Amino acid sequence: MDEKTAIKLFESKKVRTQWDSDTEEWYFSIIDIVAILTESLNPRKYWSVLKTRLNQEGSQLATNCSQLKLQSSDGKFYKTDVANTEQLLRLIQSIPSKKAEPFKIWLARVGNERINETADPELAINRALKTYLNKGYSKDWINQRLKTIEVRKELTDEWFRVGIDKQSDFAILTNEISKAWSGKTVKEYKQFKNLKKENLRDNTLKNQRFLVSQKTNIVFLG
Repeated sequence: MDEKTAIKLFESKKVRTQWDSDTEEWYFSIIDIVAILTESLNPRKYWSVLKTRLNQEGSQLATNCSQLKLQSSDGKFYKTDVANTEQLLRLIQSIPSKKAEPFKIWLARVGNERINETADPELAINRALKTYLNKGYSKDWINQRLKTIEVRKELTDEWFRVGIDKQSDFAILTNEISKAWSGKTVKEYKQFKNLKKENLRDNTLKNQRFLVSQKTNIVFLG
């Protein structure tokens, strides 16, 4: 299922969403999704019954869902059950609906692809190349991007070598590199570029070239 098909599945009805800049996750109103998929006259009741069934089945989906204040049709804001992308896809699997079937087919295909890539990792590289090409990136850009991924791996290996192994420390060092070339942290720069889930390093190669230069100066760490 391509991106346009996914969008068209819900384009006739409004789905309330909210971006959380801290977790860098989109959150979707579950009631809105249930209303579209089931066409129920009472989607809130449908979701309540579904939550009970999921809990009885041992699913943590309903338990782990968050609540955010979203604007209702009366203009006021109420606490509403929301799901991130992963939870939303799990929810769709639990709803018997013809409208959900394209998503279910897509999920099955993606799952099969990932299993195959576990057996043959080269397939994952080929998929990445195809994805970049489909997004309109040139072959020269893609080759440069793959080289910077290798350099980034060598850089993090060096950090491991000198005893830096915490994810929080990685984030600090990455922010220092980002501030050195852009004057902003990774989060600040993504906000400046209005990026959400997109990879910052895909957005520009300027920071990639700076990262390459930093590799030669890694001795300051150890």
